[in-house]
Amino acid sequence: MPPLIGKILAWPLSARLLLAANIGYLLFALTMQFGFGDQPCILCLWQRIPYGAAAVFSALALVWKPQGRRTAALLGLCALVYLAGMGLGIFHTGVEQHWWLGTSGCTVQPLRGSSPEELRQSLLQTISPPCDKISWTIFGFSMANLNIAFSLALAFFAAAAAAKAARE
Repeated sequence: MPPLIGKILAWPLSARLLLAANIGYLLFALTMQFGFGDQPCILCLWQRIPYGAAAVFSALALVWKPQGRRTAALLGLCALVYLAGMGLGIFHTGVEQHWWLGTSGCTVQPLRGSSPEELRQSLLQTISPPCDKISWTIFGFSMANLNIAFSLALAFFAAAAAAKAARE
C-alpha cells in the first residue's frame, strides 16, 4: 500500500474524513431544502438517515481510544450503513425511472373533505412531492443517482479503514 493511502486510511484521519463527508452531505441536503426550496420526497428524507448514523459512528470512532477492534467495528458499521444508503438510492432511482412503484408516502394524496373547512384543513397539511419527479440534476444525474455513487465510495473507504484499524 502506498504511504499516502496508508496515512489517509489510518485512524484518526479516516474517521475525521468520514465525519466530514457525512456532515457535508447533510449540510448540502439541508441547503438544497431550506436555501433553495427544493422540497424532498419521503425517499429523499430516508436517504439522509444512513449519513446521520455514519456521522455518529465515525464520531464515536474518534472519541473512543485506542484504536483497534472497537474502531474497526465502528468504521465497519459506517460501511454497512453506507451500503444501506446505496440500496435506498437504487430503490429511489428505480422509482424515478418508473421501474417500480415507490412507497405509499411517495404519492400526492388527493384532497378530501365534504365541507369547506375540511377541504381547507386538507390543503394546509404538508404534502411531500412525489418520489418519481426529479427536481434537480447535475450532468443528467439526479440526487438519488449521486447518492448511489457517493454511498458506494464511502462504503469502500470505511471498509478499507476498518480493515486497517483491525490489523493495527
